Amino acid sequence: MYDRIILHCDLNNFFASVSILFNPTLKGLPVAVCGSKEERHGIVLAKNEIAKQFGIKTAEPIYQAKNKCPELITLPPIMDKYEEYSKKAQSIYRRYTDMIEPFGIDECWLDVTGSTVLFGSGEQIAEKIKEEVKKELGITLSVGVSFNKIFAKLGSDMKKPDAITVISRENFKEKIWHLPASDLLFVGKKTIEKLNNIGIYTIGDIAKCSEATLVRILGKNGSDLYKNSIGDNNSPVCTPKAEDKPKSIGKSITASKDFTDNYAVWKAFLSFSEYICHKLRKENLFAGGVQVHIRTASLSVKEFSLTFDDMTNCSLTLAKRGYKIFCDNYTFGEPLRSVGLRAINLKNQNNAVQQDIFGNDLIERKNEKIDDSLFKLRNKFGNSSIKRGTNL
Repeated sequence: MYDRIILHCDLNNFFASVSILFNPTLKGLPVAVCGSKEERHGIVLAKNEIAKQFGIKTAEPIYQAKNKCPELITLPPIMDKYEEYSKKAQSIYRRYTDMIEPFGIDECWLDVTGSTVLFGSGEQIAEKIKEEVKKELGITLSVGVSFNKIFAKLGSDMKKPDAITVISRENFKEKIWHLPASDLLFVGKKTIEKLNNIGIYTIGDIAKCSEATLVRILGKNGSDLYKNSIGDNNSPVCTPKAEDKPKSIGKSITASKDFTDNYAVWKAFLSFSEYICHKLRKENLFAGGVQVHIRTASLSVKEFSLTFDDMTNCSLTLAKRGYKIFCDNYTFGEPLRSVGLRAINLKNQNNAVQQDIFGNDLIERKNEKIDDSLFKLRNKFGNSSIKRGTNL
């Protein structure tokens, strides 16, 4: 059985690269795309290679970036252009395969296993794509070539910008086992802490550890992590379909001033839940769980989630559940810079389980009828046509 040939295409410094295309006089200067300071999104969203050389990092406040590089030029994001260029890049990819899985706006996996007869080896296809993106779009691309998605992604990260890295079944131990465990996809800060506690620091350390030990420390994720480290990941490249339903729906905000009390958070959750439930109704979906996201004034990020036996697409119910999760987990040790609410564990109407939990079924039905009326009004007159008095 032949190995698959998977590419991971990563558009280099995408936001900054596209922004400079529309500001060509900035070429060769340190540039960062940043959020609005007036709206308190004053952080670095992306930076070009020159800015990187000054140690500027994504998500750091603008003032810190300016301290590192006083000559730094900051630009606002131009999302419509980023979406346009993302689609243009994907149209180039489609010349070589129809098996394309986006991973964010600037990254895609491509399965080119069936394309080699026409276009050559995986490395040759990667070279053609890279050159076409540079010539036609004016931006650069890094490509990882491997026999699975995890290693292809690792390859595109290893050498940037404008580069191709091949990780084969024959060379992967030599190429990647010496790398930090954190370089492996889906390995976050908490996982790293647990791995370091048992003396695991590199990808090779993971591979040499017993799978049973990793499962004991990390649960099911331990088994996945072990398989990923030894190249035993067979997940397919999944091309999105028009009929695909979202896995979750959420909304968040960085407010003009810090959240300092529960009532401000409750008002935000009410607003979020109406947006979320409007989307749920459009997709004929119900939420079986709620996730709450917070970011403190010191930029510490925390997330809390809970699943429920009964499904809902009622905005008031979703807001109440999110608010209870928030109150159970946070007591305002410091102000909050931003908060978010997300509906998770989504199911369609046929699979959603509606139960009379705690005798609240009649209240739930009443609230659902109110939401039905709001949904119809907003579809007819626009989303801002009617609002809760609390949010005025």
